[in-house]
Amino acid sequence: MKLLPGSLLWRTFLLLAVLVVATSAGWFEILRASELEPRARAITQNLVSIVNLTRTALVASQPDRRHELLAELMDREGIQIYPADPGEHTAPLADRPLVRLVTQGMRNELGENTRFASEREGKPGFWVTFHIGDDEYWVRVPRERVERSAALRWLGWGALASALSLLAAYLIVSRVNRPLRALASAASVIGRGKMPEPIPESGPDEIRTLSHAFNQMSQDLARLDSDRALILAGVSHDLRTPLSRLRLGVEMSGTEPQLREGMTADIEEMDRIINQFLDFARTDGGEAFQSADLSSIAEDVVEHFRRRGKTVDARLSRMPERPLQRMAMRRVILNLVDNALRYGEKDVTVSTRAEAGDAVLEVGDRGPGIPPSEVDRLKQPFTRLEIARSDKGGAGLGLAIVDRVARAHHGSLDLLAREGGGLIARIRLPLDGKTAAAT
Repeated sequence: MKLLPGSLLWRTFLLLAVLVVATSAGWFEILRASELEPRARAITQNLVSIVNLTRTALVASQPDRRHELLAELMDREGIQIYPADPGEHTAPLADRPLVRLVTQGMRNELGENTRFASEREGKPGFWVTFHIGDDEYWVRVPRERVERSAALRWLGWGALASALSLLAAYLIVSRVNRPLRALASAASVIGRGKMPEPIPESGPDEIRTLSHAFNQMSQDLARLDSDRALILAGVSHDLRTPLSRLRLGVEMSGTEPQLREGMTADIEEMDRIINQFLDFARTDGGEAFQSADLSSIAEDVVEHFRRRGKTVDARLSRMPERPLQRMAMRRVILNLVDNALRYGEKDVTVSTRAEAGDAVLEVGDRGPGIPPSEVDRLKQPFTRLEIARSDKGGAGLGLAIVDRVARAHHGSLDLLAREGGGLIARIRLPLDGKTAAAT
């Protein structure tokens, strides 16, 4: 189970929150420990003075004036005095460090037989006994003189300060995280074969430097892709003319048919490689998206191969139209079917269907297949398999072209083992097409 959030923003905020809470709790404990004994001494002295003064006043007063004295103590000081009864009901004080220190200090001053209670006969308060001769009396002191009512206010102010600290931490971290999110979004655009808009070069020096470096890298990549496409297109175009002359020369030569057929096959292979170079250069050609049916494009490609005498089984289902780069998608299907015919030779199938909100295109063959460990590597440009499927030539660009076009449509390319032997090349494209159209 994932214990920490995935984003840098919430991880940093959670760390700062823990630090603020731990710091506040630590300071609270330090404050409480440092002021516990001084506060206990002050409360003890206050209560001892109240008890002693009350007892002295009662002893020194005239008997007929004691009732008047008790009423005045109640009115002025809130102190009540009751004689102790043998069967009275009392409740003990709470067992807290401060209460223990206060009761122990009062027993040291007033005697070990001093009793305490938090409630007597249903009346709450701080109750303490004293003796006049053989008679025992209870003194009820208001709790406000013992309990610190300001403690809750201090806790409230502390909670408010912690909340403000966390809010400030969130604002700071989100301000740092915003350009990082922009960088991540721009990087994902580059990963789909597109060039992102320049990200703002603002914020702290480190973030500004990183943003500038990323923008410079994006510009360099765009220039590199443009130069690469121009070179590939130029070289491929320049090679077409001598290849045409070679083909014409071979056809008009008087060489043996077997040798002539071999030379013609070599020229066709060179022409196929040139076509792959051109297709690879055109994948970044900026073709506009337009609403189209993937099944219709696949049907046109199947008919193209059938007219050339190739056997291709089509299992096409009508699907909703979605934004597509028609020519790029046509080149993709041509590439996959051509590979299937070259490497599989028989039982080549092209199928389309709608599945789980995606448009799915599959091209299957009965060739030697591709090991799962080699799939990701073969999606890179100019890479070829060193076994079975690599003995038919090629420049190693076919799958790279297919993968790049699929990602440009926010889709994916999967190379899977076919049941009964062979390979299935599966392309998935989201049917809504909104993101692809926006780009």
